[in-house]
Amino acid sequence: MQSFSMLINGELVKGNRPLEVINPATEEVFQRITCADENQFEQAIAAAKAAFPLWQTIDMQTRRNCLNKLADALEEQTQAFAELLTQEQGKPLAESTAEVGFSCAFIRYFAQSELPIETFQDDETAKIELHRKPLGVVAGVVPWNFPLMIGSFKLAPAVLAGNTFILKPPATTPLCVLKLAEICQQIFPKGVVNIITDNNDLGHILSGHPDVNKIAFTGSTPTGKKIMSSASETLKRLTLELGGNDAGIVLPDVDPKKIAPAIFATAFMNCGQVCIALKRLYVHEDIYDALVSELCELANNAVVGNGLNEGVTFGPIQNKAQFLKVQEYLADAKENGVIAAGGELPSGPGFFMRPTIVRDITDGCKVVDEEPFGPILPVIKYKTIDEVVERANNSVFGLGGSVWSNDLDKAYEVAKRLECGTTWINQHLAFGPTVPFGGAKESGIGVEFAQEGLLEYTQVHVINMAKQTF
Repeated sequence: MQSFSMLINGELVKGNRPLEVINPATEEVFQRITCADENQFEQAIAAAKAAFPLWQTIDMQTRRNCLNKLADALEEQTQAFAELLTQEQGKPLAESTAEVGFSCAFIRYFAQSELPIETFQDDETAKIELHRKPLGVVAGVVPWNFPLMIGSFKLAPAVLAGNTFILKPPATTPLCVLKLAEICQQIFPKGVVNIITDNNDLGHILSGHPDVNKIAFTGSTPTGKKIMSSASETLKRLTLELGGNDAGIVLPDVDPKKIAPAIFATAFMNCGQVCIALKRLYVHEDIYDALVSELCELANNAVVGNGLNEGVTFGPIQNKAQFLKVQEYLADAKENGVIAAGGELPSGPGFFMRPTIVRDITDGCKVVDEEPFGPILPVIKYKTIDEVVERANNSVFGLGGSVWSNDLDKAYEVAKRLECGTTWINQHLAFGPTVPFGGAKESGIGVEFAQEGLLEYTQVHVINMAKQTF
């Protein structure tokens, strides 16, 4: 077994409590590590607070250099990080390798970003400037589906803006983030970056602590609501990227055979464990049967297994609790619709479920109205554009959505009517560091990525100077 440590005040330290990490493909413990207790959380917060006064004065180029060194070191260890990620998270090795690559890309993007002073007036009477100042101590709390990538795109803008940072990975996938701590320890001044993990039981210390100035959280909507409530005591700044139940709308002018692979890939990436995956598919009645048939063929050809094995295209669901939850959605799908492909739970160890296509189902069912966060895609028939737009928008979620058509003008008009943070046309799940990302309704508050995401880690400071003397 490898040795993993947390990073507190520039030192790699062991936690005061044991933690077992399970490989979801085998259901066996493959790493026994330690995690923090309440006192170590307090130490990490105190370290970040103590480091902030100096770090906020460090010039931007020095901060950029630190981030570029971080990306370079992470890239050099791509294979080791990818193999570790597959073992703790379950995704196929190719997807893990891609996650490491995306992590580096996000870090490098923010490393070249700017926070220029904006001038609103500069004449004989006054000079008015808008400065962007750091907030202080920022805590990033990340989920188990993309722990390394999401941790990276929170860390990079936070420290570039002059904040100090505490990163908390989830208890079921802490290892890649803890391995990242070894790199950070060699690059950042003590206390600037702190990495701690718990047993999913101490996050409330961060969200309620008076010395933490911002929480950047990615995870479920119920947990996001709890964080928001706790953070209200100190009016913390928040970025909440929460749950989604993204609707895809397929217009009748497409070729089902040509469009099916793109839809399938964006619905089942990472075994469907993606907040912005396509989770409910509305298909016009004229092509419904044909598209369902194409999706079923793809599902039946999927290779499900241990992500380290060659040829595997779909790994397991990440943890037992989620595995049991997805089985509840599968039962609902069987009760209210028809399982057209998949639906099997392979025998033997591992939290495996084959990609599942559900047809002849409609709104009002749990598997359609809620977020399964697993390899289940309900396919729903519709007749008219007005009807399907209303049904797609009839959700508490508003993270993403997509429209699929050969008529781009018509697709654009439909896309504008969807109530979500991002609407894609003829694609889904397309994202990157240069494009702002945020949710509507109960899918979140604030923006991540791009310049807008960087600004979320800053406080506006206006200097308004009258050009007169006394």
